Amino acid sequence: MHRRLASTRVIRYHGVVNRLREIFQRINIEGAIEFDYPLAPLTTFQVGGPAAVFAEPHTVSEMQIVLQTALSESVPYFILGGGANILVSDKGVPALVISTAGLSSVTRDGDDLSFGTGLSMSRATEIAAGYGLGGIEFLYSMPGTVGGAVWMNARCYGGSISDSLVSVNYFDETGEAQVYEMSASDFAYKRSPFQNRACVMLQARFRLVPTEPKALHLRMQEYHADREAKGHFRAPSAGSVFKNNHDFGAPSGKLIDSLGLRGLRVGGAQISPEHANIIINTGTATAEDIRTLIESVRDSVQQRLGLELEREVLYVGDWNGKHEVV
Repeated sequence: MHRRLASTRVIRYHGVVNRLREIFQRINIEGAIEFDYPLAPLTTFQVGGPAAVFAEPHTVSEMQIVLQTALSESVPYFILGGGANILVSDKGVPALVISTAGLSSVTRDGDDLSFGTGLSMSRATEIAAGYGLGGIEFLYSMPGTVGGAVWMNARCYGGSISDSLVSVNYFDETGEAQVYEMSASDFAYKRSPFQNRACVMLQARFRLVPTEPKALHLRMQEYHADREAKGHFRAPSAGSVFKNNHDFGAPSGKLIDSLGLRGLRVGGAQISPEHANIIINTGTATAEDIRTLIESVRDSVQQRLGLELEREVLYVGDWNGKHEVV
């Protein structure tokens, strides 16, 4: 019975790949179009299976071609930035994965800087500091891209990326170009208006503050040192696994630590010895190991403290035959 089910899933997966191959072999872009493409190297957890189809457009116009092809053919798609805050299934993603890595433009207009959403957030902060423009330096050395940071409304050290955001250029659910104008009421703690939409962010504009470059670089090094002390760079991880809830009276890491869970392992996945709200890949973890550990931590906190932690990490791909982005 189990062998037959496994065989059926393989046949279905190859059927999906073959259909997508037929569709995307017809489009002509200079950017990459790959099939059965490994995603693990593109995620900060360094785990997960392949994408049925992987596209990396080099320009905004190529991005529109890829997106409109997916929409016209009713092909499910997932937008991949820096691969942070996601856990890709070991079975992979039986759909189109669109990378924003080719969207890395930088333009300046006075104290405003606009970044392509595929640019790494760290690189964006370095560029801003080079211009003597402050306001986003607290995100230095944070994994992920500008687009991912806006999508999550990245927050740390008392600041949120939405504090400096002016506008976002994006393709909507029909593949048409739109401009979002910043409204503070649309953003909250690690929430943005893009989280419930199937749109593709292209460029984000920020209004920054003239600041002495040396002061900015000093702050950036202090933030990096703090992250390093917390173990962010010692092993593959996605940073914080759970959001903090101020109603709980303590950060999620302290709640998890209070239960003696720091260092707990499932296979090759481990709660970081340095920070209880970080799960690391010790080198042999599977996506299933990491997910099992995440769910075990959440269940322990709920059962023993009566508190329900909210995940930051999204589950992406085929989990037990169910295609998820949750």
